[in-house]
Amino acid sequence: MTGVVLTGGPGSGKTTLLEALAQAGYAVEPEAGRAIIRQEQEGGGDALPWRDRALFARKMLDHDIAAHRRSQASGRLTFHDRGVPDVVGYLTLCDLPIPEDMDRAARELRYHRRVFIAPPWAEIFGQDAERRQDFDEAERTFAAMAAVYPSYGYDLVELPKATLVERVAFVLDQLDAGLT
Repeated sequence: MTGVVLTGGPGSGKTTLLEALAQAGYAVEPEAGRAIIRQEQEGGGDALPWRDRALFARKMLDHDIAAHRRSQASGRLTFHDRGVPDVVGYLTLCDLPIPEDMDRAARELRYHRRVFIAPPWAEIFGQDAERRQDFDEAERTFAAMAAVYPSYGYDLVELPKATLVERVAFVLDQLDAGLT
């Protein structure tokens, strides 16, 4: 079994959902962006979305490739907080060119055909030291991911704006129904 991707804009509940799935015993792969931002801030690096977006994307790709390999090797159902196509979506959002190797990675490193996408949700959106995007950028990020994933042959399943318990049940019901 391969990985299941949770995508969407920032502040839409993806990470909280991923944490709940982990607490329920599922394997998870955390989002690359936050980890890279923390590492770069601690080490004084430039691979930050507000300094060098292309370098930030490169580091996210490396992280997502490693996460994909881990989930493939585990043989377990693994939920990913974003996937390789998210890097393409990020570059598209930033009006940056998509390097050939990134496009190839998004085409070749496959996840479950159905991808769960979290819609923008103003009531739960928040900013912090790592998430500097405003709600407008969250909406544009959602739109970018909603365009990128289908372009790589994935089917999107929109997560409901519901309680965490209901969102977990929705994802698991979709999996039990054989839809992914």
